[in-house]
Amino acid sequence: MERVLDVEDLSRRYGPMVLRRCRQLLRNEDEAIDACQDVFVRLLENRGRLHGGQPSSLLYRIATNLCLNRIRDRARQPETPDEQLLFRIASAETPGGGSDARLLLDRLFRRHPESSRTMAVLHFVDGLTLEQVAVETGLSVSGVRKRLKRLRQTLAEMDR
Repeated sequence: MERVLDVEDLSRRYGPMVLRRCRQLLRNEDEAIDACQDVFVRLLENRGRLHGGQPSSLLYRIATNLCLNRIRDRARQPETPDEQLLFRIASAETPGGGSDARLLLDRLFRRHPESSRTMAVLHFVDGLTLEQVAVETGLSVSGVRKRLKRLRQTLAEMDR
């Protein structure tokens, strides 16, 4: 019989790690605290379906995905007039550096599993080694290397 996760214990043990991750991605203390709490709320809501193996990896992945979703949502709803202008420029359909890059990334990641996007963020944005990404995603180092290689190959094919 599988053990139900003890969310309170996990919160005490891994809360600081989750909060650091949220701060790192969101770069806003209040939003990071909210996101950290949301991570444990999600864990609590789904504790019957989740397994207790490698809780740090699970929590790191939940925090990363939740923060990336918040960043996407933030981009969709700018808070100030200046941010609204920057958002309109960045999301313009006409040729421009920001929108071209965004379109290219959207096309690239649509061709690969969501977990490949997570691996790319962990490795290329956060600077984690292949070994660290493997631990966080639950894959082998060679599996991570292959996924990132496929992303590079797809990008090269799209660039032709």
